[in-house]
Amino acid sequence: MFKRIFIIFIVLCTMLLGCSKKQIKTIVEEDKPSPPPIVDPIYEDIKKLTLDEKIGQLFIVSMDGEEVNESTIRLIKDNKIGGIILFQKNIKDSKQLVTLVNSLKETNKDNPISLFLSIDEEGGRVTRMPKEIKKLPSSKLVGKTGKEEIGYDLGVALGEELRDFGINMNFAPVMDINNNPNNKVIGDRAFGDNPQTVGSLGRSVMKGLQNADIIPVLKHFPGHGDTAVDSHVDLPLINKTMESLESFEIIPFKEGIEEGADMVMMGHILLPLLDKENPATLSSIIIKDLLREKLQFNGVVITDDISMKAISNKYGVGESGLKALKAGSDIVLSCYSSDKQFELIKYVKDAVSSGLLSEEEIDKKVYRIIKLKKKYNISDEVVKQVNVNVINEKVSSVIERIGR
Repeated sequence: MFKRIFIIFIVLCTMLLGCSKKQIKTIVEEDKPSPPPIVDPIYEDIKKLTLDEKIGQLFIVSMDGEEVNESTIRLIKDNKIGGIILFQKNIKDSKQLVTLVNSLKETNKDNPISLFLSIDEEGGRVTRMPKEIKKLPSSKLVGKTGKEEIGYDLGVALGEELRDFGINMNFAPVMDINNNPNNKVIGDRAFGDNPQTVGSLGRSVMKGLQNADIIPVLKHFPGHGDTAVDSHVDLPLINKTMESLESFEIIPFKEGIEEGADMVMMGHILLPLLDKENPATLSSIIIKDLLREKLQFNGVVITDDISMKAISNKYGVGESGLKALKAGSDIVLSCYSSDKQFELIKYVKDAVSSGLLSEEEIDKKVYRIIKLKKKYNISDEVVKQVNVNVINEKVSSVIERIGR
């Protein structure tokens, strides 16, 4: 009897002790402060922006002349545009280019987000830099070396050259494969006629540009190589299946994305076996389903120039821009005249007011844009005069290794 009473006593004590420990644990947990909520600084920045400031980030536009004019001032100060693209028509010499870049930065100084200052500097026949700067060889010549280290060094030299002038974005490298002899628009702008060469050299140039603090832009997705029509003139058509694209055209882009691509430019190409109605620039199937979901690209997507006839022959100024944004592009590149650029921006603003484009959609695009600008420390800090001799020495060193 005594043993049974003793066992009951022990069991009761154990239960009471267990309850006490559980109660103590609960009290401690209740007194423990909750962890602070995770704050995303980019979202905090977006909250501070007006709707007009957010919409402005969705555009990179061209300008007329060799100095900032009234239209450019209005685009920057009133419309809060995200960036400028410079062409040969804007560039006279090194001194003038530095002055122009600094003027653009000065014009933007009161805006909350600094400008993308972009250019097409591929080497070979696609060059915009001042004439006193030595020209880099074409991508075709770089591809013929077959050496990734040369591609990387080329990217670094090119990037440092652009950075010295205050430019922060380059619409290169070209990731198109030049596999159509009738293709007049790509040709020697491509690194080669096979995906292996284009992929290895393209991603090497990309890494070189990145390490020189220049944003590279892979173009023209999903591949402009197998076309016989110049998209500046009309809309090229490629009759290829998804399987065919994946086994060829898309390979260089896929390799670039896996290596950390920041930005991709869409090509004005119709692929009716993927999307019967819309060219790639305006196709959610190609941007969202293929580029975003299948290839897992989370960076910034930009259109090719929306004023090119491949698009403008069929769509109005504003309509094309809105369709591109709705399809998944983050930025519309517009090289229209300034009056049409104002028309384009107004059209998008009206679409937001009427609910055709939601502020939530805009916020997602602006998030990616600001994230990229922060990554590369884009600022409106003015640049000093450049040393042309130093730039040319670096370029000459790369040219010697590539050969002619």
